[in-house]
Amino acid sequence: MKVTITTLQMLQPPVATPRALPDEVRLERTVDVAPEYARFLYGLVGGPWFWTERLGWTREQWVEELEVPGTEFWVLYGEGGPWGYVHLQPLVDASGTHVEIRYFGLAERAIGRGLGGRLLEHGIAAAWSLAERADLPPAARVWVHTCTLDGPAALANYQARGLVVCGTEQTDEDMPDEPFGAWVSTGGPAPADARSNE
Repeated sequence: MKVTITTLQMLQPPVATPRALPDEVRLERTVDVAPEYARFLYGLVGGPWFWTERLGWTREQWVEELEVPGTEFWVLYGEGGPWGYVHLQPLVDASGTHVEIRYFGLAERAIGRGLGGRLLEHGIAAAWSLAERADLPPAARVWVHTCTLDGPAALANYQARGLVVCGTEQTDEDMPDEPFGAWVSTGGPAPADARSNE
């Protein structure tokens, strides 16, 4: 499958403050995230799309990823559990702290409620202030990768929040014919008709 990867960045914090989230949801900052929970969120949000890269990761790989100093998750909760999340991860170089929006998205039950733009606004604001909470050099840039395997509104949402395209590339990826779905991606068994006879 041909995949287009787009890199976007923001070099100055946005002027506008994030819009308020509806009363039926709450946003919680989480550090020291358990690898099991990080993997669950990845599968919950990415399962309906083609987020498959990390499904085969070992627990040790997840631990290594999550132990990067300053890593934090902002989890959106609604009725019944998580409705989405933002995974932020900093990288420090001579110019300051570069904060990557490592993963961002909504669970299926939250899509269509007007939450995607608002959650991203809060995630961007958190990215710009992350260095202060993590005792790192001031943030110099917030950036993100998105690709054609993500939800169809992803690129437009990033651009609408002020992130600017700074690079694109095309790759060939071996992908399943259809997304696995959140059930399988969070560790559930594949449907009977998708398994070989036992």
